[in-house]
Amino acid sequence: MRALRVSQALVRSFSSTARNRLENRVAEKQKLFQEDNDLPVHLKGGGIDNVLYRLTMALCVGGTVYSLYCLGWASFPHKK
Repeated sequence: MRALRVSQALVRSFSSTARNRLENRVAEKQKLFQEDNDLPVHLKGGGIDNVLYRLTMALCVGGTVYSLYCLGWASFPHKK
């Protein structure tokens, strides 16, 4: 009996009525990303995209500088 309740709950949660709760916003996103406003596509999402882009670039530049520092440090002999 318990297995029947669990399977009914799964069927109910994955039925077509559960999908109707979400609104389809693909058309809105297409308009946003296809309009010609001289912005690159990775920045068209707004301010959060700009923050994420700058954070990613800062981490990449910081990691590159740190790896070059480690290579420079490892390339010279150390005193014992």
